Amino acid sequence: MKKLFSKKSKGFTLIELLVVIAIIGILSSVVLVSMGGARRAARDSVRKADMRQIVTAQEMYYGEFDYYFSSTGVTWPTAIGTYMPKTPTDPGDNTYTWIDNTGATQTFCAWVALEDGKCYTATHSGNVENLTVPTSIADCIDGD
Repeated sequence: MKKLFSKKSKGFTLIELLVVIAIIGILSSVVLVSMGGARRAARDSVRKADMRQIVTAQEMYYGEFDYYFSSTGVTWPTAIGTYMPKTPTDPGDNTYTWIDNTGATQTFCAWVALEDGKCYTATHSGNVENLTVPTSIADCIDGD
């Protein structure tokens, strides 16, 4: 009677290991590619949360001084009084932008470009998502 199985081989061959490693590599690359959208959405969520925090800090500043914090000649302030000792920075490659409200301290506008091409603004009227980049405080309020 012939033996169907040999007890001689108890390990994996090199080719079997290479095939398994290749399959794992392909599966992991598919997972990493599919997570790109989730990472973009996460960065946009952080940006929106940061803009909401700007509104909160500005409202507390307004409660104390009866006018909003203004920052002359800078694109992004480093602090908003004692209510936000350190302003947030963008989690990706975008830039948070502050529209100069000197002379119009009953208003303010900060904005950031989202990764889907829209803009998210923080104003004295709250937060709003715009289709275009604001160039003035009026653009922040009106939106699209």
